[in-house]
Amino acid sequence: MRYPPHILEEIRTRLPASDVIGRRVRLKKAGREWRGLSPFNSEKTPSFYVNDQKQFYHCFSSGKHGDVFTFLMETEGLSFPEAVERLAGEAGVSLPAPSADTRAMESKRRGAIEVMEMAAVFFEDQLRGSAGAAARAYLDKRGLGPEVQARFRMGYAPPGRYTLRDHLAAKDVEKELMGELGLLVSGEDIAVPYDRFRDRVIFPICDIRGRVIAFGGRAMQADAKAKYLNSPETPLFHKGLGLYNIHQARKAAHERGTIVAVEGYVDTIAMTLAGHPNTVASLGTALTEEQLALLWRHADEPILCFDGDKAGQRAAYKALDVALPMLEPGKSLRFALLPGGQDPDDLLRSGGSSAVSKVLEAAKPLVELLWTRALETGSADTPERRAGLARGIRDTVAVIRDETVRRYYRDEIEERLRGLSPRAAAMRGGTGGEGAFRRRPRPGDPPPSPRLTGGPSPLLARSSGFSGTGNVREAMIVASLLAHPDLLGAQEEVLAELDFEDADAVALRSFLLDRAAEGDEGVAEVLETRLVRVGLDGAAARLAARVRPGDRWALDPFADPLRLDDALRQAVILHRKAGALNSELKQAERALVEEETEANFAWLCDVKERLAVIAGAETDAGLPESTDSTND
Repeated sequence: MRYPPHILEEIRTRLPASDVIGRRVRLKKAGREWRGLSPFNSEKTPSFYVNDQKQFYHCFSSGKHGDVFTFLMETEGLSFPEAVERLAGEAGVSLPAPSADTRAMESKRRGAIEVMEMAAVFFEDQLRGSAGAAARAYLDKRGLGPEVQARFRMGYAPPGRYTLRDHLAAKDVEKELMGELGLLVSGEDIAVPYDRFRDRVIFPICDIRGRVIAFGGRAMQADAKAKYLNSPETPLFHKGLGLYNIHQARKAAHERGTIVAVEGYVDTIAMTLAGHPNTVASLGTALTEEQLALLWRHADEPILCFDGDKAGQRAAYKALDVALPMLEPGKSLRFALLPGGQDPDDLLRSGGSSAVSKVLEAAKPLVELLWTRALETGSADTPERRAGLARGIRDTVAVIRDETVRRYYRDEIEERLRGLSPRAAAMRGGTGGEGAFRRRPRPGDPPPSPRLTGGPSPLLARSSGFSGTGNVREAMIVASLLAHPDLLGAQEEVLAELDFEDADAVALRSFLLDRAAEGDEGVAEVLETRLVRVGLDGAAARLAARVRPGDRWALDPFADPLRLDDALRQAVILHRKAGALNSELKQAERALVEEETEANFAWLCDVKERLAVIAGAETDAGLPESTDSTND
């Protein structure tokens, strides 16, 4: 065999099947799998499925199936070595040079796995025998009885310095190999290598196929230098690449559509006993990019569950920083922080399975943790401090590599930053209110407040988003880009996605996008000439006239670039939110016409109130000089 199985497995691990196959087949998410039209047969109804967890595809119309290597061979006519070499290059995996030694190296790896299995069986036997009496009593006390011990192949390393060494030596295992696999402690200053694990409860660490590749040991003695001790890096084991219990959790993760990651071996077992067998743990390190990619292979939004102490919070923040650059559409994390400094094992014993389930159900999305950390590290009680907080969190969001995700995060954060202003708090009814965007009222809710039954407030009535008298946001966005065409390159994608109602804004948006597509944005003076040539100069003048006096500074060719960028960003956020709310307003109005219930009336009033908040945000940015400034 030219390429060892572990090399092929590493390539599969680094390259999800949907990514490789998705370059040729247009795939859509279908539950926990991906679905598309067969690349092998002509068909109208999709019968081609891809499963990232199982690393294979299956075509029902042709009966063909296989992995990423097979797919390239079937669709591109590559040989197996050619497919492996191409995907290895994409995955960043080094391939062994073809030589007579390759087979010998793979044979050695198989031998190493056999030795690790011998060690695992030895530790299991020791736990069940007389030497493991104290360890069994300790485990029983923690609720880890014989069935749990067998399920997780737990063992015991006796206190003798050479017990495991001598056991393996009697089976013709060389001491050099024991040392290479991390079973012995050796070195130039150590005359006689000795057992690494002594007087410890042993937790075997397996690869995704269930083969033992390393061990973790929990000290029985309270004064041990290290409470937990893991195998060192070896040819079989790289602690930043794997996850404890992944071989058992993968099936449950596939069935439930989610996977849970905790911090320790006993925590993993406790979560399993609490009814969450889809739980894994990192291996003595903070979460790595490779481990996160492995989690995402099994669920789109893994739950990271951390102890409810300062250390657990720090671990959550580290995981947040690892995940942010890697976020993709549909791929994120949720965070569950345990109460009162407890770990999952503590919570299971004190509150039972239901307490653990409640913590997981309350897991927060990544953006909530990001916002919480920002508020913890920066005060927002003065304009200067709010500005500092805004700069810090904007810089954090900027590391997201995917442009679409980064844009949505930016919009979300800007909306939250605007909500920190005193006026926004007042619009929400005080700093302790529910916030600007409340849930839709449901049947059975109390009648709406009397202040909502008299129609829109004066502020809402004069809002362009509500009254339909001409959208000042559309005017500000388009007119600003006409005045500053050098910004169009950065704003082109955003501009193309916005929904405009004003005919002048729609026509001028098309004009700007055409210039951008041709790479010919030019300077403002040249753009004006082209506007005249295509007959849109009148539309540009009308649009500029609709820009509020308080925003007309943005049309100055010498406007502050940073202030202009911030103003455009805020206008885009408000425009998107107002568009969504106006659509919901129409739905609420139709619902009330069809059925005049208190719930539908409350829904209508709630949407109007949320539109009023947007009107208030526009007021924060500056009202037209001719507008009545009487308070509501």
